[in-house]
Amino acid sequence: MFSKPAKLAGSYDVVVCGGGPAGFIAAIAAAKQGARTAIIERFGFFGGLATAGYVAPISVFSYNGELNIGGIPWDFVKQLEAMGGALVEQPLNNVAFDIEKYKLCAQRMMIDAGVDMYMNSWITGVESKNGKVSKVFFSNKNGIEFVESKVFIDATGDADIAYEAGLTFQEWKDKTRQPVSMCFVLGGVDTKTALVGESMHHRLQGVNCHCLPVRERLLEIAEKEKLPSFGGPWFNAVLHDSCVVVNCTRINADILNNRNYTAAECRLREDVYKIVSVLKKEFKEFENCYVSSVATVAGHRESRHLKGVHVITAQEYLSSFKYEDSISRCSHPIDIHSASGAEQSVRFLEKAAYVSYRALVSKDSSNIIIAGRTVSAEKEPFASLRVQASCMGMGQAAGVAGAMATKAGCDVKDIDVKAFITTLKKLGAVLD
Repeated sequence: MFSKPAKLAGSYDVVVCGGGPAGFIAAIAAAKQGARTAIIERFGFFGGLATAGYVAPISVFSYNGELNIGGIPWDFVKQLEAMGGALVEQPLNNVAFDIEKYKLCAQRMMIDAGVDMYMNSWITGVESKNGKVSKVFFSNKNGIEFVESKVFIDATGDADIAYEAGLTFQEWKDKTRQPVSMCFVLGGVDTKTALVGESMHHRLQGVNCHCLPVRERLLEIAEKEKLPSFGGPWFNAVLHDSCVVVNCTRINADILNNRNYTAAECRLREDVYKIVSVLKKEFKEFENCYVSSVATVAGHRESRHLKGVHVITAQEYLSSFKYEDSISRCSHPIDIHSASGAEQSVRFLEKAAYVSYRALVSKDSSNIIIAGRTVSAEKEPFASLRVQASCMGMGQAAGVAGAMATKAGCDVKDIDVKAFITTLKKLGAVLD
């Protein structure tokens, strides 16, 4: 029981929970369709694991020489580029970005769209009946507040709203999850050498852009002495001289267990400095480097997986099967990191795959739409769909669908699919 009653903060057509790549795009999309829209975000900025977790680059927008994710996500990239905050790497159109300008660009687009923003607010629960959510509660310096809405878009990255509402989730047979990583920014790096200068640009199709010489040396050292678990490493541009984002650390952790996740983050923060000490000792490019900043949160690649009206199968995904309700695409490789050890399985697609709208909704709920990495998919397609650009594409679709459902007064599963797809195409979504 709370010491003070929860207060109503507002009533809406669409409420988006989570302001990561899927969430902030979803909110903009819903608002642009005329829905009264709000967003609840635990940080004081948008971007999720891009800006709080330093996960870079934004990948992948193009494949086989063709743009496959357009509309609001691509508008965001072009606006960020115009601000001097993005480097668009052709032909894949992967996007290296300035972390702070990413935050600013997303914020400006949200404000311009007229979205009500509840920032620095931690979602604490829902009020629901038979899977239909009527209220979402959150805590901030105002106390415990709640919002009402006709439709809720769950872009929490962990399906927190769907979980609280009692929706059904998948359990994969091997029950393994991909590891958690703590990314960090290094300053004082000689980025003009081939070793770093080439590997920090992720532009080539069919190529794993990890820095192979550094990886091979780390593996050699690991055979002789104890090193923290690592993957890659991947070096990523942040548009500042002598600076790179490093994606290297990893740990097998359950992010849905608070105590386990806390211990994992503490361990990873120690591992950052251990790995940096090795880089400084072994490579001249890093001999003068220093840790400029460590991500606010450890980045987790997966947690819960919705069991939607449709589950995207590996066969469908790899064959680029086009559904009648295809609402977005993805061309990132099927990328499965080992939960323990340095191994990674990468399988590149022949063609950009499609996402079914039915993978964003559940038979258990009439007013929840999933956006982002908790999409209903088998293990292999999930390992491709979980990245930023595809999450943005799904977010755009979720926002439009939410606005359409509120306007029609119908179940989110019953919107007019043909009109839905027409609207997405008008926004610039690439669905053919």
